[in-house]
Amino acid sequence: MHTRSLGTDYSPGWKGFWLAALMPFALSTLPLAAATAIAGPSTGMENTTMWMTVGQQRFAISLEHNPTTRELVARLPLSLDMTELHNNEKYATLDHPLPTQAYRPGTIHNGDLLLYGTDTLVVFYQTFTSSYSYSRLGRIDKPAGLAKALGRDDVRVTFSVD
Repeated sequence: MHTRSLGTDYSPGWKGFWLAALMPFALSTLPLAAATAIAGPSTGMENTTMWMTVGQQRFAISLEHNPTTRELVARLPLSLDMTELHNNEKYATLDHPLPTQAYRPGTIHNGDLLLYGTDTLVVFYQTFTSSYSYSRLGRIDKPAGLAKALGRDDVRVTFSVD
């Protein structure tokens, strides 16, 4: 039996049989394929904890899974003299640029670790609105006490991984 569909001839024959037989298997793998596409491939950073040490205080940082963060982690440990700016952030210029994925967050949160441009690492210790663009690196898990630890002057900060 031949059926006409959209100007082409169609004959179910053996190809149609195999297609019908294999379709349930193909569809059963869609949830796995979709989950992999959403989650993306393994980055090798799933169990990485990044730390920020200021004086004797150590803050855990939850990392974003992106090329910017992967490149930063590859450079650790890193000790930086961070400069005070606007009574809400500390920043340091890196020796070499990082890849970027800039966006406008709108609201900056206490504990955000962001990259401004391609080479300026910024730790925020106040929450406020901003129209600037940044690449997200991570967020300090428990930012309580961060402002006090960073103080109001320039400060030396060490970033490391366990």
